[in-house]
Amino acid sequence: MRSEIARNIANSEEAANAANELCSYYKDHQPADASRELSQYISLALYLDVPPKFALKAKENELPPDATRVVGIVPLLQAFYDKAGVHDAWLHHKDQYEALIERFHEPLNKMMFDTGIYLRLTSSGYLGRQFTVFLEPMGAPGQVNARVYGADYYVVVSPSGSSLKMEQIRHTYLHYLLDPLAMKRPEAMQRLEPLLDQVRLAPIDQSFRDDISLLVTECLIRAIEARTMPGGQTAETRREETVDKAVQQGYILTRYFYDSLVKFEKEPIGFRDGYSNLVNNIDVKAEAKRASNIRFSDAASPEVLYLPQARPKSRLLADAEKRLRDGDSAAAQKLAQQALEEHEEDPGRAYFILAQVASMSSDMSGARDYFQHALGASKESKVIAWSHIYLGRIFDLQEERDAAVEQYRAALQAGSALPEAKAAAERGLKMPYEPPVAPQPQQEDK
Repeated sequence: MRSEIARNIANSEEAANAANELCSYYKDHQPADASRELSQYISLALYLDVPPKFALKAKENELPPDATRVVGIVPLLQAFYDKAGVHDAWLHHKDQYEALIERFHEPLNKMMFDTGIYLRLTSSGYLGRQFTVFLEPMGAPGQVNARVYGADYYVVVSPSGSSLKMEQIRHTYLHYLLDPLAMKRPEAMQRLEPLLDQVRLAPIDQSFRDDISLLVTECLIRAIEARTMPGGQTAETRREETVDKAVQQGYILTRYFYDSLVKFEKEPIGFRDGYSNLVNNIDVKAEAKRASNIRFSDAASPEVLYLPQARPKSRLLADAEKRLRDGDSAAAQKLAQQALEEHEEDPGRAYFILAQVASMSSDMSGARDYFQHALGASKESKVIAWSHIYLGRIFDLQEERDAAVEQYRAALQAGSALPEAKAAAERGLKMPYEPPVAPQPQQEDK
């Protein structure tokens, strides 16, 4: 490919001019960190549509920061692609590209299959998400760039001879499988947040020091990688060293997960069913004490998966909940509505607040609709349980007892770990809901 493009440039003044403009832009946008040089263009490429237009798939302000830095190359790329005859050159070598894909297809499938077998977990249940591996033979041999954009995970890898860095691809695939399990359990993650205080001085990436779900998943992945090292019993020393190294770098739960995986391997359940117990059994005080005795390394091995820095979390819903507690339902309603429009926070919580506001103003029809919206949008067990409870009470007030009982049963299932919600659901099952009677003012004796 390089030779063919070079000949085209040598034989065409227009192609040479397009190449010079492209090269000038490239030189002007070389980052201080040389390891990010190709990386920034890969970040951009994943957001570009097919040639020859290379249209952006998202708004420019929605691109990752490193891609935004080099987005100006797109019009130069369009001109170069046309003038240098890149499309025709690719057609000449299309069969070689397809043969390369075919060569690595089986080992990639085997890696994914073996990972699923160990976890007793398949990726077939991850609808609306994708894990994609791109082969880029013109990159530096063995170079791996991994990205997560929304629900989609990408790996761009350059072969090294006849092999790929399969362990790095597998690392990203484990993120693809395990990230959703943490994201669906915000309450469990919140319980573990005090552990972040123990890694403030660790050399790990800032994202792991700020987000407990990212830290938990990374520790779990490193424990899985250690447990599945090849070599049988002879590899036990190497496994232990790998775990110790991860802990010393700041991945403080790796030891806990490693020991827990030994038990999981002997159990009949799949990882999706066992994940809750795995996380809920973490003793926060014990792990914090263990972490306080760690002497962290001076540096951590670089993370394979590039995690764009998250936007600062909005506080609209927290403010709305406070206003609601203070009795300012109008302000709570306005803030919750704003959170829905900005798409920055949990829509389920926003609908739940709007439902409570509607209930306070005796708008039972509106409250019913909002609670149902909350059930459809939320993954937080507290919101789900109490939405069912309030719907059950609404049905009771409307003398639809069968529908009310169905809601209380659903609340009992969703709120089994929430004592107050569980008690409220059990009361609803025993007898229809009756609103509390407001105390009558005492009359003065005449």
